[in-house]
Amino acid sequence: MRPSCLPVCGGPMSDSVQAQIQFLRIYAVTSSIVLVVLCTSAFRQAKSQALDELTAGRINIVDADGKLRMVLSNKDRMHPGMMDGKLIDRPRPVAGLLFFNEEGDEVGGLTFTGREVNGSRRANAGLMFDQFKQDQTIGITYSETDGRRFAGLQVWDRPDSKLSELIDKLNAANTIVDRAERDKAIAAIRAAASPAPRRLFAGKTQDRSAIVSLADAAGKPRLNLTVGADGDPRIEFLDETGKVVARLPAK
Repeated sequence: MRPSCLPVCGGPMSDSVQAQIQFLRIYAVTSSIVLVVLCTSAFRQAKSQALDELTAGRINIVDADGKLRMVLSNKDRMHPGMMDGKLIDRPRPVAGLLFFNEEGDEVGGLTFTGREVNGSRRANAGLMFDQFKQDQTIGITYSETDGRRFAGLQVWDRPDSKLSELIDKLNAANTIVDRAERDKAIAAIRAAASPAPRRLFAGKTQDRSAIVSLADAAGKPRLNLTVGADGDPRIEFLDETGKVVARLPAK
């Protein structure tokens, strides 16, 4: 009797399985479409989402190709600086903001420090703009040590040589284990480096004088326009040794 049931029983069972398979196919397709829509919506929402507050130790801003263009960091994770793909082997315990150009070179930034220890107060701040392939050429700086303050605009005359050449030498010197020998090597490298004289300063000195100072190519002040802390104004012309050769007013 069982063989005679196969045509009768097999038909409905086969139709039921096919119906279930068809249902699963439709369900899978529908679920996939819904998932894609939800993911796209979530991505768009995250892309334009506004945050009231964000806490982070360091934030890197990159271009579409992943190239680093800006770093916002605390003092513990600040970028050490880079030129021609070479990292500078040095600690940089300052919080602030650094910028990088299309070639990946650091090109300046904004940094701050400041603390009081055992009654001694020290603080520094700077906004620097670097010359291409070199160190800072324009800067707005502030420095304070126990109430003696220095603040102003400075302009440096940087050489045409690449800073990465100096970085190579300093990085090599930093591998010297003996501290005295290492410091000696670093001092010698810096002494032999191309000069970078400050050509202009406009600001306030530690003696509370307001001054505009112009220097020659060797970095020696040659013309000073000064208003002292006592209000005394004067213009002074100096020779290469720093001696005042003319003054207005004369007394």
